Amino acid sequence: MAIKKQFLKSKPVCKVTFTVPTENANNVAVVGNFNEWNAEATPLKKLKNGSFKGTVDLEANNSYEFRYLIDGEYVNEVEADAFAWNDFASAENCVIKL
Repeated sequence: MAIKKQFLKSKPVCKVTFTVPTENANNVAVVGNFNEWNAEATPLKKLKNGSFKGTVDLEANNSYEFRYLIDGEYVNEVEADAFAWNDFASAENCVIKL
């Protein structure tokens, strides 16, 4: 899994590209506090090589909690900037700092 950050010079925005290398998955999405944890708000597109990829514009100078939703199961990004415990989910969320 991978995260790529591209800060825009013209706006206080960062284009964040999420890539999930999985060959057996049917549906992959990124859910987080930037999309109200909505499983349908940020689906990733399946590429020919079997991985999933998608880009989200997020406001810079903030941090966001997120997780991947792969075929209904929550999965963490190993390359996250940090991790934060979530009592509601009884699990750690990934944190991205922009």
